[in-house]
Amino acid sequence: MEADASLGGQVPPELTEKLDPHRLVMRGTQAYQPRCVALEGTIGVAARCGIHPQRPSVCRDVPPSWEFGEPSPQCDKGRVTHGLPPLTLEDWVRYREASAQA
Repeated sequence: MEADASLGGQVPPELTEKLDPHRLVMRGTQAYQPRCVALEGTIGVAARCGIHPQRPSVCRDVPPSWEFGEPSPQCDKGRVTHGLPPLTLEDWVRYREASAQA
C-alpha cells in the first residue's frame, strides 16, 4: 500500500521488490549483506536515506538512538551489524549542535 500512489503511498515502487504475495520490501534489504537501495553514501562516514520524506513506515518507526531522549535498540543493532558502536547521548548532542551551525 505504501508504494501504491492510488492508495496514497509515497514510497517509490521502482525501489521495492516483492517479499511475498502481499508485502514489498526495499530492494537490497533481503540480501546476504543488506543495503537498502535508497541508502546513499558510505556507512560510518556519511550516509543518509535518499528518500527520507518518502521512506516506508518500517523506517519511520525506527528513530535514531537519543533523537527522543532514549536509546533505540533497533538503531543500535543496525549500527553494530555494520561495525559501528551504538550512538550515545553525547553523539546526538554533537550532531544537533553541528546541524544548528550548518
